[in-house]
Formats: sequence, structure tokens, C-alpha cells
Amino acid sequence: MSDKSAIEWTDATWNPVTGCTKVSPGCKHCYAETFAERWRGVAGHPYEQGFDLRLWPERLGVPLSWKAPRMIFVNSMSDLFHEDVPEEFIERVFRVMSDASQHTFQVLTKRADRLANWHARHSEFWFVPNIWLGVSVEDRRFGLPRIPLLGALRASVRFLSIEPLLEDLGTLQLENVDWVIVGGESGRGARPMRQEWAISIRDQCRAAGVPFFFKQWGGVRKKRHGRLLDGRTWDEMPGQHGAGATATI
Repeated sequence: MSDKSAIEWTDATWNPVTGCTKVSPGCKHCYAETFAERWRGVAGHPYEQGFDLRLWPERLGVPLSWKAPRMIFVNSMSDLFHEDVPEEFIERVFRVMSDASQHTFQVLTKRADRLANWHARHSEFWFVPNIWLGVSVEDRRFGLPRIPLLGALRASVRFLSIEPLLEDLGTLQLENVDWVIVGGESGRGARPMRQEWAISIRDQCRAAGVPFFFKQWGGVRKKRHGRLLDGRTWDEMPGQHGAGATATI
């Protein structure tokens, strides 16, 4: 957890939950698991328990202490909608996000079905302007079915994190999507992303007027491969007028 983040599309991370379990191919080389397991058994370390799921109620108030507005990625080291996170704890997290209205919170999950079911029963958190809800999409079999579940949510911003992009996704349902992030896998064993897969998504976003953010090509040495797509960076964000407005040479 940090009030600064190296993730290109956010400013800070907040982890009231840590640890997770794998649910789909996008989890195969989980960076969070790799990091957490380095510290398993180290007494007193926040990841003494490795990547086993853990709730941190003492961290719930952290965003309220950050006065300067920032974009906050919620649970970069877990999944808020993991089946072992109690509904009452999810509600407490959402309550903090709603109260800390100076910030924008980005909630991302692979468990779109639980997100949809929980959100449908908590109307007090519908269309909260500073809470963005997103799902991960990595392939056709596991990722694409998450998109219509996201699109049905009553949220101020609904976004897709298509990372790692593992195959051509074909035609995407973007009618109720407000933002799309695309990135390749990084680190040891990284599976390659082909240029035409990313360009297809970029072109669909531009046709639909959906902001497009290209995070990285990835690879074992991701900095070497950079962030250029078609010779440009793509850093579009929700709320900006005109797809392509923030693309730079």
C-alpha cells in the first residue's frame, strides 16, 4: 500500500485486503503473488502469511488521511470480491470510498459475478461519482463473459483492464463501457502480446468513443519494450472529451 504508485493509470494503491487465489489464465503469473510469497514466514512483515487472504480493518481509514486528491487503485494485492471476503467488509470498504470523496477509487475484479450480485443489493453505492468499477479481461473464454456483467452495473464509470492480453478478443461489447486499459504481461515467463490484438481493441474504442489507455507491451524487460502503440502513447482517461484527445507522439 502506498500513496504513490508506479502503475501508469493510477496515483496510489490501498490494500484493505491482501492475498488471493487463481481463477483464470490471467492469474498464472500474478505479480502480487510473486511479491508476497517472497516474505512468507518473515516475522512481523505485512506478508508474513505470503499470499494467503487477509483482511486489514486497521487500514480502512487510510484514504481519509490523504488530503490531496488522487486516483487510488483498490486492492492492487488482492481482489475485493474474493469469495472469502465477507460482505460486511466489502460494505465497509465502499463506505470509506464514498466518504473520501476527494479521491477517485478504481475497483478491479476478476469475480464479476460476485461484484454484480453484491452491487445490485446495495443501491446506496449506485452511481457514486468517485467510485469506478472494473473487470479484468484476458481471453475469450474467461474474460469476455465478464463484460456484460460490468455493463449492467449502475456505476459512474465502468472500465475494462485488458491485461494481460493473451489472444485476439474479436468484437468487444463496449456500449456500456467508459474506459479500456490494455497491456501485455511482464516478468518471468511473460506470454507475448501481438500488435494486431492491441490495435484491434484501440480501433474499436475509437469507433465507439471510449477512452483508450495503452499501459505497456510487457515482456521480461518491460521498460525496453515501452508503451508506444503505432508510434504514440495512449493515455486517455474517462471524462476527457474526444477519443484520441490525449494520445501523444
